[in-house]
Amino acid sequence: MDTKAAQYWKANLRLLISLLVIWFVVSYGFGIILADPLNAIRIGGVGLGFWFAQQGSIYVFIVLIFFYAARMNALDREFDVHED
Repeated sequence: MDTKAAQYWKANLRLLISLLVIWFVVSYGFGIILADPLNAIRIGGVGLGFWFAQQGSIYVFIVLIFFYAARMNALDREFDVHED
């Protein structure tokens, strides 16, 4: 594998791993592990831990999808593997 392809793959994996860590922390960490402490903070009449478990993790996941698509487009252009 040439170095440019290896660098592209390394950047892709770094992005993917960081986004998966964010998704894990928000969905599992905020929604389950830290739900009780976060429930002391109220949003719209419900605790923040409950909100993350029910809606917040879904919103974060959607934002991560769009961020991933935009960042991968930038990586594709940077490594000249983009589609015209």
